[in-house]
Amino acid sequence: MPYFSVGKKRFIQPNMCFTNLTNQDKSTLSQNDNCLFPDAMSEDYSPILPGLPDDVAEYCLALVPRSNFPAMGAVCKRWRSFMGSKAFATVRKLAGMLEEWLYFLTTDCEEKESHWEVMDCLGRKCRSLPPMPGLEKAGFGVVVLNGKLLVMAGYSAIEGTTFASAEVYQYDSCLNSWSRLSNMNVARYDFACAEVNGLVYAIGGHGEDGDSLSSAEMYDPETDKWTLIESLRRPRWGCFACGFEGKLYVMGGRSSFTIGNSKFVDVYNPERHSWCEIKNGCVMVTAHAVVGKKLFCIEWKNQRKLAIFSPEDNSWKMVPVPLTGSTSVGFRFGMLDEKLLLFPLVAEHSYQTLLYDPNAALGSEWRTSDIKPSGLCLSCVTIKA
Repeated sequence: MPYFSVGKKRFIQPNMCFTNLTNQDKSTLSQNDNCLFPDAMSEDYSPILPGLPDDVAEYCLALVPRSNFPAMGAVCKRWRSFMGSKAFATVRKLAGMLEEWLYFLTTDCEEKESHWEVMDCLGRKCRSLPPMPGLEKAGFGVVVLNGKLLVMAGYSAIEGTTFASAEVYQYDSCLNSWSRLSNMNVARYDFACAEVNGLVYAIGGHGEDGDSLSSAEMYDPETDKWTLIESLRRPRWGCFACGFEGKLYVMGGRSSFTIGNSKFVDVYNPERHSWCEIKNGCVMVTAHAVVGKKLFCIEWKNQRKLAIFSPEDNSWKMVPVPLTGSTSVGFRFGMLDEKLLLFPLVAEHSYQTLLYDPNAALGSEWRTSDIKPSGLCLSCVTIKA
């Protein structure tokens, strides 16, 4: 009997005739193949869609366009639970239904308050996200994990006093809602963070008393726990991180062991639980993004060139940014369909969003894009769901 697997579960192939399966077939599959046929005689059991086996019903839900997710999640607790699971994204991927949407942290028209908003791949604004719980913060970290947005730590200024936070909030893009996750072990801000192999890492930054940190920790979504890992060799702050080939790279920012900005790159190997170091990093980075297997950066001292890092040989190359006007105009990066988006940090309409395609033919890598947040782009992440 053909099937496909999702984690420990097995699904019947959707082109089969499910109505021909007997209760004995379902029982056998449930016992032997760990399929998604629950015991229909259980008092607690309620079908996702009456009259259909749960694996077929889940496949049907996975075919619904993403724009209908919030309404679909409000139907019942059973639907909502499935949509919040990793299996939902896995089934959508197998069905070829994954969609990339852009999530912007942007400012209002007066540039005083910030909010999150979402756009589809065509640049159509879909909605503003519900306000994130907790105090408004700065210096926080943002990571995408399993199709969800994590906003971590940061600091709040209250009556002139800075308070570091260890709080972590998660936004579920399918359910359009925020939830609280476990606190980090160390309250921190202006730190580096990244996802590597399904785990989230937070490194360095400043702590509660403002001192620079060398501590690092890891978040496992399966247990909702943060675990301290081996610390950096030296405190580091204002840095950023990214993952390549199962390893964590930390670069940029400043270190207490160097004068000025650091060009050192700290590399963490999760298998060996240890750090090593290379000396070919980027300094004073104002924007960064990973596209494919390369890191794209813009340095503060040179806003008109892309610095592209290849981890295969730890090499860099520079690509001119085709934009005239003031060189003080900076960018924030986004990513869509393996292409880099550059959002100018100015409110003037004369500046358009630039798009860089690293896989395009020579001479046609650059073009403009209509995708643009409603205000200045403070942060942009891409979520596939």
